[in-house]
Amino acid sequence: MAEEKEKQEETGEEKKEGGSSKLLLIVIIVLLLVLLIVGGVVAYFLLSGDEQQTDQAEPQKVEKKKKASDMAEIGPIYPLDQFIVNLVSNNSSRYLKCKIDLELDSPELQQEVDKKLPAIRDLIIRILSSKTVEEIQTAKGKEKLKEEIKRKINEMLTTGEIRHVYFTEFVIQ
Repeated sequence: MAEEKEKQEETGEEKKEGGSSKLLLIVIIVLLLVLLIVGGVVAYFLLSGDEQQTDQAEPQKVEKKKKASDMAEIGPIYPLDQFIVNLVSNNSSRYLKCKIDLELDSPELQQEVDKKLPAIRDLIIRILSSKTVEEIQTAKGKEKLKEEIKRKINEMLTTGEIRHVYFTEFVIQ
């Protein structure tokens, strides 16, 4: 009997040790499952956030590609001779020296521009000489001047149009 009690005590201790090791194993498994779930949720949000950001970035890439393709598809360039004009000024004599290139929409337009070149030069001289230093000194002023020149020349043309006006030289003195 004493031997049976000893065996029972040993098995009781083994049961206690086995029970605590089983409990420890269960706790570890539960913690691993919680970590996996949390990791999955975090990964989902990170990956779905990247997709939204790339979706937003794609239109910007498309716009950049579109702008780059616009510059890649520059039409024929028609260079004009240099212009030197007096600017409107109250107190001193100021002048503008500039060189302008016109971007044509088609090669056929070059013949019409050749024929109308004196009228186009006269038009540009009248536009430039009507400006003050303050109007054309800033980048915004130069852009407005380009648009005005383009608009006025396009009113004269019948076979095509000027796409862009480029200042290749621009000095105010």
